[in-house]
Amino acid sequence: MKKQRKSVYYIVQGAIIAALYATLTIMQNVLLPGTASMAVQSGLTIGCVIANISSLSALGPYDLIFGSLASFFAAVSMFALRNVRIKKLAIPAALMPSLMNGLLVGFEIDFFFVNNFAFNFSDFLFQGALVALGELAVLIVLGLPFSYYIEKRHLNKTIERDLKK
Repeated sequence: MKKQRKSVYYIVQGAIIAALYATLTIMQNVLLPGTASMAVQSGLTIGCVIANISSLSALGPYDLIFGSLASFFAAVSMFALRNVRIKKLAIPAALMPSLMNGLLVGFEIDFFFVNNFAFNFSDFLFQGALVALGELAVLIVLGLPFSYYIEKRHLNKTIERDLKK
């Protein structure tokens, strides 16, 4: 019964995160057209897929593939680095979305949109840097403080303890 409760919890948690990401990304594109579907964006795999399926995504099918892959690789690498700390903060894990999105989405923007199916290294570096900086800003301003708050209040332990019941 414990394993079943735990797996249901993770499915529900993933669905909530995906729904929030998709909703916020779509609303951002409605309120500030183009700002959530170009160089400055963040997200998680399923929410990224849902948001990019919408007709509001300027990058369309390319972002469905590259943006979703970047989000997936970022999530996997964040999980792998979750216990690596610098001054009690999960800084290496927090840098992964910036790195993965900078590389993959930076390539996507350069190849498909800036250079019409051609690769230009300096354009890739510029686009990748824009994506990475956008991600980094969100992670530093929101992600790390939120993570610190959760850990300081032991909310992560409370959830784990409740799952074991």
